Amino acid sequence: MNGAAMNMLGQLPPLSLYVHFPWCVRRCPYCDFNAHALVGDLPEKQYADALRADLEASAEHAWGRSIASVYLGGGTPSLFSPRSVERLLSDIRMICMLQPDAEITIEVNPGTLSGDIFADYVQAGVNRFSLGVQSLDDNNLLLLGRIHDAAASRSAAAAACASGARINLDLMVALPGQSPRQAVAEVAALAEFGCEHLSIYRLTLEPGTPFWRNPPAGMPDEDLAAEVIDAAAAAAAAAGYERYEVSAYACGGSARSRHNLNYWLFGDYLGIGAGAHSKISTAQGVFRSMRHKSPRRYLAAAGDFVASRRRLSCSELRFEFMFNALRLREGFPIDLFAERTGLAPGMIARPLGQAKRRGLLVEENGRIRASRRGYDLLNDLCALFMESAIQPEPA
Repeated sequence: MNGAAMNMLGQLPPLSLYVHFPWCVRRCPYCDFNAHALVGDLPEKQYADALRADLEASAEHAWGRSIASVYLGGGTPSLFSPRSVERLLSDIRMICMLQPDAEITIEVNPGTLSGDIFADYVQAGVNRFSLGVQSLDDNNLLLLGRIHDAAASRSAAAAACASGARINLDLMVALPGQSPRQAVAEVAALAEFGCEHLSIYRLTLEPGTPFWRNPPAGMPDEDLAAEVIDAAAAAAAAAGYERYEVSAYACGGSARSRHNLNYWLFGDYLGIGAGAHSKISTAQGVFRSMRHKSPRRYLAAAGDFVASRRRLSCSELRFEFMFNALRLREGFPIDLFAERTGLAPGMIARPLGQAKRRGLLVEENGRIRASRRGYDLLNDLCALFMESAIQPEPA
């Protein structure tokens, strides 16, 4: 990226903090995250010490910047006690400038805790839970390799909703043998808990996973999968949830995930923990980095936690911005592209024109968003912004 391009980056984007916990009781066969089945005792204090050292070594990226959200993800963060989470949040406040009303989320596996512990996490400073329910059907949960059953999901969801924190429930659809009617029933059952946010994902076969090597029987074809997803989306809408992103549904704007919105609007995020990724904007460009993936290597890092770091090229910035921002149903303000990438608007003028002529994009009231057709063909739309896909205008 040249200096002239970066001069357009008038101010740094909002900053979030992501903390990765790499252990889980058992790795699910569809999971491609940096997750490791726990063998032996959980190194809780040792990992908390490493997270603090990692954050201290990375504090330069947060100097003078307030952190609007903290997300504890995994793996299974709920393997760590509320006391360890409280210590972590205390360390974050000591090292960084955490906003008083920051959204602080922890991912929870319903099979790892009892109802009373939700209140303990709230006391520790958590104000949002994301529960990996995935399904309320025992056969589906068994297929997905989850360690909990439907009864545990219901119990955890009820306890979380009673904690006073904001709640997100994860649901996986387009499962083998699942009909649209069954997906509708799942969404309706989750809505009965009264939580403010649902995340509805399609089961996908990711390279390197057991499901990739040995797909479960009965996986739906593209047409049936689309029908199931559309039925689930309609059921969520009927229950009062607004679909504001490809997989995210909220009851009103205040219930939206502030942390994830920062990702989708191409904000910055500092990632600490084994395998965590970061995106940080500086006067020299926009950089991505990754921590050591192996928990053993990360714990032995002794201050050298970063495994790789590189500056994004102009073409990468263009594509990654559009790939994230176009996921939002409302799209993004036209000026945001230059503000978050430091690139001139002309960098996307040609593919924008092509997308609009194909009926995939709409530009109105100072915003750019995918059309209804573009949202259905989102991968094709985003591909137009890849370097190899940009075609010269006809003479």
